[in-house]
Amino acid sequence: MQSSIRKLVLFVLLITAITPAQEMKMQNPLLSEWKTEFQTPPFDLIKSEHFLPAYEEGMNQQKREVEAIVNNNEKPTFTNTIEAFEKSGKIFIRVNNVFNCLTGASTNDALQGIYMKVAPLIAKHYDDIYLNGKFFERVKSIYAEKDQLHLTTEQKVVLELYYRDFLRGGANLSGEKKEIFRLINEKLSLLGVKFGENILKESNSIGLILDKHEDLDGLPEGVVQGAAETAKAKGLNGKWAFTLQRPSWTPFLQYSTRRDLREKLFKAYLNRGNNGDQFDTKNIIREIISLRVERANLLGYKTHADFKLEINMARNPDNVYKFLNDLWTPSLKKAGTEAAALQKMIDDEGDNFKLQPCDWWYYAEKVKNDKYALNEEMLRPYFKIENVIAGAFGVATKLFGLIFVERKNIQVYHPDVKVFEVKETDGKHVGILYTDYFPRDGKRSGAWMSELTGQSNIGGNYVSPVIYNVGNFTKPTKDKPALLSFDDVNTLFHEFGHALHTLLAVSVYPSGKRVPIDFVELPSQVMENWASDPEVLKMYARHFESGKPIPRELIDKIEKSGQFNQGFETVEYLAASFLDMDWHTILDTVKKDVNEFERKSLMKHGLIPEIESRYRSTNFQHIFSDDGYSAGYYGYIWAAVLDADAFAAFKETGDVFDKNTARAFRTLLEKAGSDDPMILYKNFRGREPNVDALLIKRGLN
Repeated sequence: MQSSIRKLVLFVLLITAITPAQEMKMQNPLLSEWKTEFQTPPFDLIKSEHFLPAYEEGMNQQKREVEAIVNNNEKPTFTNTIEAFEKSGKIFIRVNNVFNCLTGASTNDALQGIYMKVAPLIAKHYDDIYLNGKFFERVKSIYAEKDQLHLTTEQKVVLELYYRDFLRGGANLSGEKKEIFRLINEKLSLLGVKFGENILKESNSIGLILDKHEDLDGLPEGVVQGAAETAKAKGLNGKWAFTLQRPSWTPFLQYSTRRDLREKLFKAYLNRGNNGDQFDTKNIIREIISLRVERANLLGYKTHADFKLEINMARNPDNVYKFLNDLWTPSLKKAGTEAAALQKMIDDEGDNFKLQPCDWWYYAEKVKNDKYALNEEMLRPYFKIENVIAGAFGVATKLFGLIFVERKNIQVYHPDVKVFEVKETDGKHVGILYTDYFPRDGKRSGAWMSELTGQSNIGGNYVSPVIYNVGNFTKPTKDKPALLSFDDVNTLFHEFGHALHTLLAVSVYPSGKRVPIDFVELPSQVMENWASDPEVLKMYARHFESGKPIPRELIDKIEKSGQFNQGFETVEYLAASFLDMDWHTILDTVKKDVNEFERKSLMKHGLIPEIESRYRSTNFQHIFSDDGYSAGYYGYIWAAVLDADAFAAFKETGDVFDKNTARAFRTLLEKAGSDDPMILYKNFRGREPNVDALLIKRGLN
């Protein structure tokens, strides 16, 4: 009896000895192994308050792991240094991936507040690693002996990445300069978060409220109904609201007969971040650009663009400018021809005004209808979102033998989200794909793909990918399902291409999947070719009411109009690419007048007044929300050369699903990142890419 009492007392003492920190750790789902199938996040258990302590624990754990690597008395080897670091930081990476998912697609004030706290902590965490002199000495000693080591191709690539990362992360800086470098990174992390937060607020705001039926003239029924439901959700019963999200403002500009209202909505969209209020981003941009120049100079680079492009396929700013200019001249010429055609329609209709940027969508739609007897509303009924998703999945099945099975028993972070298990045709598990396709408050604009768990296979411990696709497409209404525009269809296929790239990767190391920013868009953009291919359209484009496949007549019209408006689309994109490069080839830290700098940039390159840059500086999230696409926005059209050339490889066989070509392309996707991307591309194509395929595709030749 006394023994039982002693055991009970000991048990009570143990329980009471648990500290609040330990108790929080036990209760925090981000800090324990997920027992879910496929180790997917238990979103139902994860709360905002879990993130900060989980981040702190995750960073502390990785710090201890790095200390163990650095203090290892054995001779530095790939295994005890590079591979050991590749295996580190599991909690930190898990927390960061979930947090990025939620702050991108389903954020709130609490998460944004945490974001402002953790951004500088993350910047400091990485600086602590890459500014660690002892760690760099280990990496440097391995790198010096790389030719004598028996490394695999992927290990050589990963070693090169780490050596380069340390150099670019300030490892060679002196003590005082290291502290300046840290401070710059901390400031940039906060400025990027603030920029993104401001544009999120701007994009979710209402750009136009209408309360008269006559103000809706020309708008399709679905657009009117969607605007009514948006207004109701915003507490504006009996009115119609158009937001600055693309699915809302684009059809208004295409179809509204009210030029004054089109201009008002377009200007609201164009001036996001440029209204002199609490969400204005001009001062943020001035600070970001100045700090990026200072950081580049600290590291020994002339400009931020020189720093960024060193690791890209383009290599340097001169190559990018030459590439852009080679496309700019024929694109601008075609855009001028298109502008003349739109002006002619304005004149023919008896209107006495000069074509303005806010008019382009409306008159382009009318010219397209007049020239090809085709408009967007004729196509929408055939692009029910569920059918488009099935079409994308069907392409992946025919190309790569992948099967997608919806799983309704896996937790999601929002009711709009669906989950699919991806398998090989023999039933082997490949990965998990979440899809999240409708706009809402709390989701940033645009479309993207990212991962919750990255694929790896260190030491034979295979980890399968868990990834997600996000979009902002037209929502279903009470009377109609979500019917996509053809542009939305291409975007869905585009992001699905990123997903396929990540699902098919078979690297050993997480870093073995890293590819240059001007290559990463190849797997996504090439998928757009299948989206519009006649054979593929017959697979998935079915009328949402009758279920009948899209008629051959409409397919022919899509094909014939394929080069329509390509001058405009290429020029507005190239203008933004020039703007990006001009900002990031600034040589000094003097803070610029943002609007004046932009005006001079676009004037210098000769942008015609009828077209605006795809993004104004004040809402250019690609280059200012984070560092990812800064001096890299050109990468989309660089990769467009690759994707047009790659799809031509399929077309040349006479079968867009040719098995041998698909097998070779799958190999390219599987290995991308674990070898030089140009070598991999030449292995696939038998030669370097040819720009001719892109010029022909866009009618710019």
